[in-house]
Amino acid sequence: MKLHWSPRNRSFTFIDGMGITGLTGLLVARFVPVARLPFWGCALRKSTGWPCLGCGLTRAADRFSHGNILGALQANPIGALLAAFFAACVVLSAIHLIFRTPVPNVVIQPREAYWLRVALIVAIALNYAFVVVETRFPQLL
Repeated sequence: MKLHWSPRNRSFTFIDGMGITGLTGLLVARFVPVARLPFWGCALRKSTGWPCLGCGLTRAADRFSHGNILGALQANPIGALLAAFFAACVVLSAIHLIFRTPVPNVVIQPREAYWLRVALIVAIALNYAFVVVETRFPQLL
């Protein structure tokens, strides 16, 4: 993995895009009760009782945006980590655009990309196992 630092600028970067996306998502999670909408919910969980891969993401974002980090981790650990990533991108983007700080450009080699994909698949599988145990067998935790 190599880091390349850009010169001081205010050009729009990937981090800024993630910052805007994160700010929008966290503001919606904070101020709009999305989970209470009548059409919102997991169709798979409603029909079978088993959660899908994305079950708990709305609760994780909602709890994280209200400052309940432990509750967000209990709802969906990867969702809580993603919410923290987006919050960090909001802060980094603001610092970059206001103070013209350089933004690192990360270049990942093919071998590293392979192992990152493997780690992502393992993390998603472990996250799903946790969500299934949390929703179907809470007495085990």
